[in-house]
Amino acid sequence: MAIIALLAALLLPSLGVAKARSRRAVCISNLRQVGIAIRAYSLDYGGCIPCGPKAPAFLNPYDLYPSTGAPTSLISLSSGAPVGLGLLLPGPLASQPKVLFCPGSDQPINADAELAQVGAGQAQCSYYYRHAGNTNLFDTESTGLPPSRITLDNLGNNTSGQPIRALVIDAQFLCGSGLASFGIFPSTHHQQQFADILFADGHAASRPNNANQFTLSVNLSNLTDSFALILAILERADAEP
Repeated sequence: MAIIALLAALLLPSLGVAKARSRRAVCISNLRQVGIAIRAYSLDYGGCIPCGPKAPAFLNPYDLYPSTGAPTSLISLSSGAPVGLGLLLPGPLASQPKVLFCPGSDQPINADAELAQVGAGQAQCSYYYRHAGNTNLFDTESTGLPPSRITLDNLGNNTSGQPIRALVIDAQFLCGSGLASFGIFPSTHHQQQFADILFADGHAASRPNNANQFTLSVNLSNLTDSFALILAILERADAEP
């Protein structure tokens, strides 16, 4: 029995590492499928990536899409209208909607329940999607409409002047318990050790999160900066090989 216990103690860490690698591999495969879906969508819409819709009037903090084109993990608004990657659900992802959910989530997630909310209420997936680079907390007359064209083959440069490359990334979101009353909860993946990224050219890769460079931590004091902080994470991902 002692020998069996010793062997189990030696094998369990290796099995844990193997499972984690397997989940990352599935996550990367999911992101590649999302990349194919974005490309298919763009072919149907004059080269444009999924963008919008226009954000509704911001009436309460439960609406997590206060400005049009803000980077978001939402797939539908409180009205049920598809948003961000949710715009792919009626078309390219209709037969495989669960690719929007990372198998390496650190919190329990019910993909079926979230998908059932699309068309009925607010729902979110596992990934941040960058579709217009808006970081305003509220829409104004100048930002209230999606840009007329955001083309996959000409995404432009980020705020550092570097080419925009990262379109989708694992959410690594930490927040204090005080935000639970606003319907905001932590959402992290791969034990925060890795972030999987989909690049505009269609390839996906796993990158270490050793310095928490892909982790967003918010509280009541910096909540209004959330969208700018998410965009900064995506811009760090732009620099990844």
